[in-house]
Amino acid sequence: MGEAFVFVFFGVVATAGSTYVQTGSLTALSLGASVPVGLLAMALLVVNNLRDIPGDTEVGKRTLAVRLGDQRTRHLYLACLVVPFVCVPLVAGLGSRPGGALALVAVLLARKPVTAVLSGARGPALIAVLGATGRVQLAYGALLTLGIALTA
Repeated sequence: MGEAFVFVFFGVVATAGSTYVQTGSLTALSLGASVPVGLLAMALLVVNNLRDIPGDTEVGKRTLAVRLGDQRTRHLYLACLVVPFVCVPLVAGLGSRPGGALALVAVLLARKPVTAVLSGARGPALIAVLGATGRVQLAYGALLTLGIALTA
């Protein structure tokens, strides 16, 4: 269940925890922003485990991807990339920071990896998806941060 730990520790703990350490309180904005941040981090692990399903199955490793199977893991990856963009209006509105909507620009980078995963990419083709997913995560985080900071 590494995906759950990645979501919690790279999303909620990292984002909301950083706010708490710096301000001494948790805010709706930091908790709201932790969800898409965690999902994008989780997407990296999901696509990595998708690539590894054949080998993991062979050696008896029971990752979430092995348990879900190829097709449902692909749908999980899609959810991990789509939900953060659906969350943008909510997150931007939580702290009255409409500039957070700037994160929506990162959706332009999400098309290529999502298309590859949904079209059945396997093995080495998923390595490129890992890199593209990392770029989506970086762009989303940077643009969300910039937008929130500009409207603070």
